Amino acid sequence: MSISIENYTRLIEFYNQLGTVLSAICVYKGGIATENYVGRFFDADVLEYVVEYGKRLKETGQQIEKNIIDKMDLYEQKFELVKDLVTPNQKPFYEMSLEEFEKYMNL
Repeated sequence: MSISIENYTRLIEFYNQLGTVLSAICVYKGGIATENYVGRFFDADVLEYVVEYGKRLKETGQQIEKNIIDKMDLYEQKFELVKDLVTPNQKPFYEMSLEEFEKYMNL
C-alpha cells in the first residue's frame, strides 16, 4: 500500500466502522461493556496501525490539509489511552501472572 492521504482516510473510515461493529457485537452479546470485550485488543492494534501510518504520511513531506492533521493528532491521543493493549505488549494468557490477567480482563 503506497503511503497517501487517500489511503489514510480509508484507514480512518475502516477504523470508525470497526468501532461501530464492535459496539454492535457488545450489544448483541447482552450489553458487554466495550472495555471488557476481547475485541478491544484488535481495536487497539488497528488504531496503532492508523497512528503509525499517519506518522509515515507526515514524513513523506506531502502537503496535508489541516483537518487531516487534526485527525492524526486525535487518533494519536486515543492511542495513548489504549497502547498497553496492543499485541506486542500482551503476553499469552498462560504466561501472565494473575494480576496481569486481571488487569487485561478488567476484573
